[in-house]
Amino acid sequence: MAIATLHSIPCASRHIEKDQKMTVKFALLGAGRIGKVHAQAISANPQAELVAVSDPIPAAARAVAAACACQVKSIDDVAASTDIDAVIICTPTNTHADLIELFAHAKKAVFCEKPIDLSVSRVKACLKTVDENDTKLMVGFNRRFDPHFIAVRKAIDEGRIGKVEMVQIISRDPCPPPPDYIKASGGIFRDMTIHDLDMARFLLGEEIDTVFATASVLTDPAIGELGDFDSASVILTTKTGRHCSISNSRRATYGYDQRIEVHGSLGMVSAENQRPVMIEIANADGFTRPPLHDFFMTRYTEAYAAEIAAFVEVVRNNKAPSPSGRDGLISLILAEAALKSVNTGCAVPVSEIGGE
Repeated sequence: MAIATLHSIPCASRHIEKDQKMTVKFALLGAGRIGKVHAQAISANPQAELVAVSDPIPAAARAVAAACACQVKSIDDVAASTDIDAVIICTPTNTHADLIELFAHAKKAVFCEKPIDLSVSRVKACLKTVDENDTKLMVGFNRRFDPHFIAVRKAIDEGRIGKVEMVQIISRDPCPPPPDYIKASGGIFRDMTIHDLDMARFLLGEEIDTVFATASVLTDPAIGELGDFDSASVILTTKTGRHCSISNSRRATYGYDQRIEVHGSLGMVSAENQRPVMIEIANADGFTRPPLHDFFMTRYTEAYAAEIAAFVEVVRNNKAPSPSGRDGLISLILAEAALKSVNTGCAVPVSEIGGE
């Protein structure tokens, strides 16, 4: 389902009969691109309601508020509001840890987009506050909720391919982000590869022991001038010898490339690229299929809705959140190990970065 315009976000009060057992009342912090996706997911969920939105750009906040029939509030007002159960943090990365701590003290449940912070030590300090306040914190690794990747994990859990031995993950963006984004992103490993690092843990069934990575600037010299890379390969190895290879690129001219293959002792399971229309045409010119999705907002629409639904259940039924803050920390540690490997040319034990 494409995210067409902001006005396509359904207003919960108009379109959906809410479950009155406990409707989780949300505030959205950040009304940008991903914030709008989450606003749609909340509005479409019969057990959730978006009651407030906050953004430093007033017009952006007002637009979401008008589409979802909710209020515009400041962050301090959201923290003080007794009618708000949970917050969705979609603000810039350098604000995440501070906001998590603010709402932990305010006794709100927190869903935060990755990463929690670009510093491992800062994330650890933040999680200490989360634990001290018994806060429900879920981190936005949406790919765990993709139905195709879930089906891969289900096949593994059912033993259909035997014991996992090797995982391959291909994740390539259609084009690089603008320079201003690169400057604040923390680099390709903390920004892009981090999703694949989390998916590797999700599929391998064991924690990563060592990380070896190589990276280059092959698609856009401007990215190199900013001190980042646009092409990366990573090999992750567990203590028992299972390994995962990750291929990342900031340029895939054919669309948003998202593929997974898991090889096991009894066979293999894979998830291929998805298309908005899954058909194939055969004629005298050969076999043709429609193009891939053009980016993450359409490719992972179902996953975004499913992760918000999972977070709603965390709040409603006092469940342990997954992916958790610890999952966010471990993936950041792996990203740091990958960057250190690039800089040293050596495999890096995760324990050197503060692995758990």
